[in-house]
Amino acid sequence: MPPSSLLSFFKKLTRLLPVAVLATLVAPVFGQAKPDAGKAAAAKEGVLTLWVPKLAVQAVSNAGKDFTAKYGVEVSVQEVSFDSIRDDLKTAAPAGEGPDIIVGAHDWLGELVANGLLEPLDLGDKAAGFDPVSLKAFTYDSKVYGLPYGLEAIALIYNKELVPTPPATWEELKALAKKLQDGGKVDQGYGLHTGPADPYHTYPIFTGFGSYVFKQNPDGTYDPSDLGLDNEGGQEAMRELNSMVKAGLLRQNIGGSDIDSLFVAGKIAMVIDGPWRLPDLRKSGIKYGIAKIPTMKQQPIPFVGAQGFMVSALGKNKEVAKAFLVEFMADDASMKSIYDADPRIPAWLATQKAVTDPDIAAFAASAATGQPMPAIPQMSKVWTDWGKALNLVFQQSEDPAKAIKNAATSIRAQIKP
Repeated sequence: MPPSSLLSFFKKLTRLLPVAVLATLVAPVFGQAKPDAGKAAAAKEGVLTLWVPKLAVQAVSNAGKDFTAKYGVEVSVQEVSFDSIRDDLKTAAPAGEGPDIIVGAHDWLGELVANGLLEPLDLGDKAAGFDPVSLKAFTYDSKVYGLPYGLEAIALIYNKELVPTPPATWEELKALAKKLQDGGKVDQGYGLHTGPADPYHTYPIFTGFGSYVFKQNPDGTYDPSDLGLDNEGGQEAMRELNSMVKAGLLRQNIGGSDIDSLFVAGKIAMVIDGPWRLPDLRKSGIKYGIAKIPTMKQQPIPFVGAQGFMVSALGKNKEVAKAFLVEFMADDASMKSIYDADPRIPAWLATQKAVTDPDIAAFAASAATGQPMPAIPQMSKVWTDWGKALNLVFQQSEDPAKAIKNAATSIRAQIKP
């Protein structure tokens, strides 16, 4: 039964069933849907329960209030740390203590779908309202498993007082970084920082030299049997990072919060990072700009991430949950409310067109050159060894080609069928 039909039927029950019976089914409330404090509550029949991060609470609560007014169904909005939602779902849902809906990242799909924790969504006519890249990101095995609201990709963030015009090529970037360092404008290694020395932030350098993590098929899916990290392009990317460290153009790994504070203090000229830095950048008052990551041997391809709502396959109110998302979250007011609280590239096209923020437009231009991060289960096996290889190079303790070859060998052994 489609969600809208189910809810029409459900609404009729409110006229046909005795109040006492109905109350045990839906426990309707007639006030606002409010975020609940304390430990995240489990879903129960008749009460739609969502686990969402802080920035999404108000938008979801507003939509929940409208949902309750229309259908008489209580909506319980639980604030849960974004970093905890996935692991909490994995342990709570099988025990019958999970929610109906979660907010999460598209690259969680492989693990959660493989473990039977997510329910496919039929967006119907509403699908046309979303950026195709966002839907592609939330598609797994030809099925859509999420209602997206935001996209993100890293780009080059630069200090306009030190870098009036962003470099168009990687060679220009290196020359500019060296000039700033040699001239004492910034310390050694602070002309550019790639963000934390991790696979996510350095991936555009791999793709810029012709590498890839998993080969992408013509239909947009990924082939886990074709790992490209140690191909010639991947080895060249590692040699490039190695030579930049040797030349004093890159420092050994420093934490993301340290990079933030150094950049806003004017001590780092350029950094490769994402839109989640915008609130702090804007508060700092520093004059900054955002541009595409400069071209290397080819156009760098950053990972594109998508965030959205997913329905638990083990929830108590699956059809009602689907209806809530399709009818009440996939609309202009809800999507604009989420964007206002958490300014990322909007997945909802109407919001995307209405946004005139040049920073968001700049990150969107970077995302337009990117590809969704693979959501296949094998992706979880990639990060550790890849990250170790990068750190060996930043620490100057391993030949760059050998480091990435060893990492790829280990990864293939872990993902071998």
